[in-house]
Amino acid sequence: MKGLQLLPLLLATCTLGAQVQRQVYLREEFEDGDGWKKRWVESKHRPDYGKFQLTAGKFYGDKEKDKGLQTSEDAKFYALSTRFKPFSNENETLVVQFSVKHEQGIDCGGGYVKLFPATLNQEDMHSESEYYIMFGPDICGFGNNKVQVILHYQGKYHENNKTIKCLINKDTHLYTLIIRPNATYEVKIDNQQVATGELEDDWQFLPPRKIKDPYARKPRKWDERLQIEDPEDKKPEDWEDFEYIPDPEAKKPDDWNEAMDGEWEGPLIPNLKYKGQWKPRIIDNPNYQGEWIHPEIDNPKYKPDPSICHYYNISVLGLDLWQVKSGTIFDNFLLTNDEEFAEEVGNKTWGMRKDIEKQWRELYEEMEKRKQEEEAKKKREEEQEQEDDIWGLEEEEDEEDSEEEPENDRQVQEDYVERDFLVENEEVQVDQKDEL
Repeated sequence: MKGLQLLPLLLATCTLGAQVQRQVYLREEFEDGDGWKKRWVESKHRPDYGKFQLTAGKFYGDKEKDKGLQTSEDAKFYALSTRFKPFSNENETLVVQFSVKHEQGIDCGGGYVKLFPATLNQEDMHSESEYYIMFGPDICGFGNNKVQVILHYQGKYHENNKTIKCLINKDTHLYTLIIRPNATYEVKIDNQQVATGELEDDWQFLPPRKIKDPYARKPRKWDERLQIEDPEDKKPEDWEDFEYIPDPEAKKPDDWNEAMDGEWEGPLIPNLKYKGQWKPRIIDNPNYQGEWIHPEIDNPKYKPDPSICHYYNISVLGLDLWQVKSGTIFDNFLLTNDEEFAEEVGNKTWGMRKDIEKQWRELYEEMEKRKQEEEAKKKREEEQEQEDDIWGLEEEEDEEDSEEEPENDRQVQEDYVERDFLVENEEVQVDQKDEL
């Protein structure tokens, strides 16, 4: 009896022991001001990497709690990373989560993170550095906006076969990737599932399980025609399908010489009884067998691999990006093995402040719109004033010209009078000489 009483206690103890203990490998929310500079390392692989700055941006839910790493220089590569204690996701769930805000209205650039092995030299991190996982939004142009989920397997990088669209706006969004020990995965945006499935199905890690039977052939008499011409349908005897006919009233000229001119052919005229080309009616094919499907067989090259996406010595999270227009803010980084905990953290960080941030964003955009309208109005007024000044100067010049014109007229008249006087005097003097 005493052994039976201890049995439930032993079962409960075994159940608790079987539960996976929560592990938080990285949690970064930038709550200690400039302390992040001691934890994050800038790569020196090239001298012109863009700089990150700590800020909550132009609009936010909480000015202090919403501070994150923001790209600050346009048309730059960025390379920044942080290190943590190495871990492996073998036989454990891996959750990668962080928030992104493209408050600049990004046109082309990355908003993703990468997970690296412990062997990475952070000061030499660059775009060719080997990584395990690349995850997050990638935007370039209107149509090319997706969530990248690139996984490393046997020396190659494999991109997700599915197209997972990311959100394009200026609000903060929470991105979550979950890789489970049973080789399934899930992608969430703002704690809502947007993609799920099996790793083998959605990435080309392995050869396909099934292949087409190389020895199978479609039977010669297999009929895939859904409809056919009615074999019983016959063209009516009086059906005219010649659009043009010889003119029955045309006569061969009397002087036609077939030896010289060739065989005479009368001119053609439109056939008034022409009904078009006759075609038999279409009916359903009574022998239709459907589309022939090539039979499949098990692929002899396929071998399941239970170690797919089992990564060892995961130890660095990095931001290895290119951005045309800077201003993206990264925050709320979390690496853990607990899906529920990740969702809870997301709701307590991004979730609690997203609505306030949206309100501030809308207010900010309205203020910016008014500011732009006022600046445009002021510019138009200044241009109008300049135009008025130009017209005012021209009017003054016209008035001055009009004032000068009467004086000129008087001078001209005086010149005419003086000339006439001289002419008359000359005539008098000539007359006097004649008289002498």
